[in-house]
Amino acid sequence: MAGEYDSTEFIDTDFTTQKTPAANDPFRAPTRDDVDRKVVDAQQKLVALKRAQEELERERSSLEELRRRQTEFQTGRQEILQQLTRGLGLLDEAEFSARRDAEQMAKTASDFREALAKVQTIHDETWTKENFQIELTRGLTTIENARMEWNSARLKLPVLAGENKPATVSEKNSAAPTTGPSLAELSFGQLCKIGLAMTWPLLLVALAALGIFVAVLLRH
Repeated sequence: MAGEYDSTEFIDTDFTTQKTPAANDPFRAPTRDDVDRKVVDAQQKLVALKRAQEELERERSSLEELRRRQTEFQTGRQEILQQLTRGLGLLDEAEFSARRDAEQMAKTASDFREALAKVQTIHDETWTKENFQIELTRGLTTIENARMEWNSARLKLPVLAGENKPATVSEKNSAAPTTGPSLAELSFGQLCKIGLAMTWPLLLVALAALGIFVAVLLRH
């Protein structure tokens, strides 16, 4: 009995394998389509990488701006904290000093009023021969006490000392007249100019007198 028909009996498998290599064979030579596909894939990857690079650049710029603002915030906060703290300290000190000066001024003003009232109560026109010595001693004591009060207050309050404030060095220098160089420091030419400036009026007078004298002689 004849065997069943097998369609593969008349196919040379070795020849077929050599003629049509497998697509996933790593050792086969690349075809034109394979190269085209790889070129397209490479271009797509480059586009994707460029897009990712641009995105990273934007993110980096945003982060750098954020870092700059954070640095500005921290630096500004530290500076303003120091300035406000120092300012409060200076204002507190100035307020305390001003309050102390105001209290001292108020006390001094009260002492001045009391001393002024005591001096104004001295009426020397009412003194008599009998009480002259006593009233004079009492008046001198009152005046001396008032003077001591005044001198003490001048040492404590600069506003009182300002009435007899001596001239400062700059004020003295500005008020002092400026003097020019001495004659010994001048050159010969400058000395000649000074001499001419001082003697030319005399020369004019002499010339005028000589002219008058010549005119008189010519008339005779």
